[in-house]
Amino acid sequence: MSARPAGAEVAYGPLLAALAALTLGAALVSLAVGYARLDLFAALADAFAGRPTVAAVVLEQIRLPRAALGATVGFSLGLAGAALQGLLRNPLADPGVIGVSGGAAFGAVVVFYSGLAGLIALAMPLGGVAGAVLAALALYALAGRGAGTMTLILAGVTINAFAGALTALALNLSPNPYAAYEIMFWLMGSLADRSLPQLWLALPLSLVGWALLLASAPALDALSLGEDTAASLGFDLGRLRARLVAGVALCVGAAVAVTGAISFVGLVAPHLLRPLVGHRPGRLLLVSGFGGAIVLLVADIVVRLIPLHPELRLGVATALIGAPLLYGLIDRMWGEA
Repeated sequence: MSARPAGAEVAYGPLLAALAALTLGAALVSLAVGYARLDLFAALADAFAGRPTVAAVVLEQIRLPRAALGATVGFSLGLAGAALQGLLRNPLADPGVIGVSGGAAFGAVVVFYSGLAGLIALAMPLGGVAGAVLAALALYALAGRGAGTMTLILAGVTINAFAGALTALALNLSPNPYAAYEIMFWLMGSLADRSLPQLWLALPLSLVGWALLLASAPALDALSLGEDTAASLGFDLGRLRARLVAGVALCVGAAVAVTGAISFVGLVAPHLLRPLVGHRPGRLLLVSGFGGAIVLLVADIVVRLIPLHPELRLGVATALIGAPLLYGLIDRMWGEA
């Protein structure tokens, strides 16, 4: 095994600092962009001074929740995508591609359909987490350890199709056509019309998921050398898989429960940033989290700048961008096989 290039450890800190700065910059731009003009500095001054001006209300009730949720959900999806790719040792693993987002969406739809969402504040996020857990377990059962590209894709297609069929069944059986219409638009994924209480619902579950995944970084580096090597280094692979599945389910389930299904962020962010960390899966985790936040915030800014009314749904926009990228990745991998 060749030695890693000297200075790689030093470059990791500046890379994280640059990505964190870009995330903050994208969030500030998100605060400033919208259908109505907003003097951001005046709005910030009014908000901090407690003056209930129109600018301060727009900032606090509309722009701030959208930007904060964009950063939180993007971080969760980017981190979850990198963790799944490290666990399955496959660069095509993504919560949306392999069915985890679809399972989370179905879990949230069941809670919404049953009326529990109006009775229990945490019902939607917990329903999303439960659906994501089931989908992740089904993926691991179908694809197995060290699954090849074709096996992973087929397993993801199977899970996505089944979750989609169950979701369609719930919509079909909905006694209220307006509720079905609302669910359908929610499933397309969006950060619009979200509020701070929704952020406070998703954030605690997301933080636990982030901690579980980031704590797995050393084990993922060892796992990239093979399961036998990882076990010989003292890592409990069963515990590692359980921690990763739980972390991905918490991140994706909480994200989908508040924003709907937003796909391909967990595929795009690790793919773009992997070369910058020497293809080390452990290092890629935090880097991909920031990358996912940047990708989602920028996509949401672009969506708002497109002169369409009603606004293009964010999940539709990311799918239009991510699907061709996925095709290109598959084509390149098969060409190299």
